[in-house]
Amino acid sequence: MTVLRQRMLDDMRIRNLAAETQTSYLRQVAKFARYYGQSPELLGPEDIRTYQLHLIDDRQLAPTSVAGTVAALRFLYQVTLKRDWAVEALPLPKRGETLPVVLSPEEVVRFLDGVARPKHRMILTTCYAAGLRLSEALRLQVTDVDSDRMVLHVAQGKGARDRYVMLSPTLLEQLRAWWRVERPARWLFPGRNPEQPMQKGTVQWACRLARYRSRLAKPVTPHSLRHAFAVHLLEVGTDVRTIQLLLGHRRLETTARYLRLATTKVCSATSPLDLLPRPATASVSTH
Repeated sequence: MTVLRQRMLDDMRIRNLAAETQTSYLRQVAKFARYYGQSPELLGPEDIRTYQLHLIDDRQLAPTSVAGTVAALRFLYQVTLKRDWAVEALPLPKRGETLPVVLSPEEVVRFLDGVARPKHRMILTTCYAAGLRLSEALRLQVTDVDSDRMVLHVAQGKGARDRYVMLSPTLLEQLRAWWRVERPARWLFPGRNPEQPMQKGTVQWACRLARYRSRLAKPVTPHSLRHAFAVHLLEVGTDVRTIQLLLGHRRLETTARYLRLATTKVCSATSPLDLLPRPATASVSTH
């Protein structure tokens, strides 16, 4: 009965998501038609490009917002209206590349100390210690902890790929203490229903509360701990290829972006200001 109920809930979520997506697409197409005061069937590639420029230049929408409109118009012209030119006339806008905010080791300690409940603290500690996504940590089973080989088995991570990550001796000690208290049977971090793992939303809420309690100015999410894991490994000399394998990235370029965040790389060069023959004192106006 529990499995059947879960399947029914999953089907309901999928139907709701499909309905929300359809509503969003229809809304975007309606805005496009309203802009020209005509049916989209009467409009062509030049009209679409002009509308894209309007969204970017006049309305100054973010690339992600423009991409939503492009996706809706692509579906309309390629799937519904069967226009051959749809994809070529509707290129996706380039998104600006941003770098994640990274916690220092001291900030990681402050943050974890601010997590109120031991279960939430143990989950988030596991995310940091092994560089796991929150979904991967929540789906760990008791049998995934291999203390003989000192590895954690991550089953069906992103891209439906299994991998092994290091099992920190400190993490193993904490997990053993956690197991002695909670005695989980199957899932390492069970939810209210022991047959199911804990829900992501519960941990995300605990994360927001911990950030407030720890008085950290930086934004913190469970994924921030995965970023910190990668950068902190780089800063102690771990090579990028090893970190790629631990994180489960398919492409090395995805992992290499952390090189721009590691202080051992960013701060390895000397500022030309420090190389001047004499210190340059900036004049500060008192007015």
